[in-house]
Amino acid sequence: QLQLVESGGGLVQPGGSLRLSCVASGFTLDYYAIGWFRQAPGKEREGVSCIRRGGSTYYAESVKGRFTISMDNAKNTVFLQMNSLKPEETAVYYCAAGPSRSTTSQRLCVSKDIGSWGQGTQVTVSS
Repeated sequence: QLQLVESGGGLVQPGGSLRLSCVASGFTLDYYAIGWFRQAPGKEREGVSCIRRGGSTYYAESVKGRFTISMDNAKNTVFLQMNSLKPEETAVYYCAAGPSRSTTSQRLCVSKDIGSWGQGTQVTVSS
């Protein structure tokens, strides 16, 4: 059974940092694109950053230079390091994986070609 479990959300002040983790089980990240999405109240879910082993990495324009996505294949885990957080980035952050081995990181994040979702973790940026 495919499963994605996020952790690492919380309350942080503007300008602060958080590191999100997503542990995948039931499949190996060696062959699938995986990434992070977020959904703020009243807004559509958007792709933040996606990665695929041996392929390109995608970042939304709004997070370039501040967020870093990485993978630990041995632990089947993907991370999102978020620095210089802004209040408008308050949202539920979701981990998601592509539906097939052919899904690229860009297709996952931009076209939202999703195979599996995690349950989400709340990130609140507030003073």
